Amino acid sequence: MSPVIETHGLTRRFGEFVAVDHLSFSVEPGQVLGYLGPNGSGKTTTIRMLLGLLHPTEGSARVLGYDIATDAEQIRRRSGYMSQKFALYNELSVRENLNFYGGVYGVRDPGRVQVVLNELGLADVADRRVADLSTGWRQRLALGAATVHEPGLLFLDEPTSGVDPVARREFWDLIYGLAAKGVSIMVSTHYMDEAEYCDVVGIMRTGKLLALATPLELRQSLPGQVWEIAADPLLSALETLESMPIVRRTALAGDRLRTVLVAGSDPNAIRDQFAQAGVKLRDLLPVSPTMEDVFLELSGA
Repeated sequence: MSPVIETHGLTRRFGEFVAVDHLSFSVEPGQVLGYLGPNGSGKTTTIRMLLGLLHPTEGSARVLGYDIATDAEQIRRRSGYMSQKFALYNELSVRENLNFYGGVYGVRDPGRVQVVLNELGLADVADRRVADLSTGWRQRLALGAATVHEPGLLFLDEPTSGVDPVARREFWDLIYGLAAKGVSIMVSTHYMDEAEYCDVVGIMRTGKLLALATPLELRQSLPGQVWEIAADPLLSALETLESMPIVRRTALAGDRLRTVLVAGSDPNAIRDQFAQAGVKLRDLLPVSPTMEDVFLELSGA
């Protein structure tokens, strides 16, 4: 089967500023692609180009088999898009909003809105005004508005931004449910932990795609071993680690230090160095790499 998204050298400049820099990747049918990166890394600009809302400066892309330069209307009819600030009508009820967006997309089935209400757990709040809903419920409704026409491809632009951790987890359960029905999904996020939920992760920074692989492959690609260190005093321990040649990177993580050592290094060197510096080592544990470790390594931060 052909990829649902395929880009070749996709680039967008705003004057001298390069927002997206020669992006090449593909998304296979049924995949959940996580587009991971900090704010300003080019995630939203990429999605807007793929939807034909923004013309690329260079390069090309096909979405659902259509060229973004010439067939944008066909792409938008067959895709769903949930932007960072989805336009919901606060004075209308949940049901009325879904009826409106269903009409915009030409949905003819009168029972489709009720199906969406049931699938997204919105049935109990169907007749409440949007203005009275919490952020989590509003995000569910925005997802419903983006999927009421049963698109085969869904673009979600930082859909859980500003949502509490419980609501974020519940929202990802909804995404899994859509993927299980065969919907291909591209979701952008700046939450590192959310990348773990995706089939494939693309890591973005300053408009460049630094890596594209499964979460496991990305974690396994990290050179060196990650260690969690508890020591007193903590800032002296941090300064000592930063001076050691075997340390690739170290940073505060709560009341501990998270340190990446050069591959093949002997962690006992940390004990010796701490003893010389008058730092008390309380704990030294090997831990699994996270997506944040991978991102910091790839970005050189």
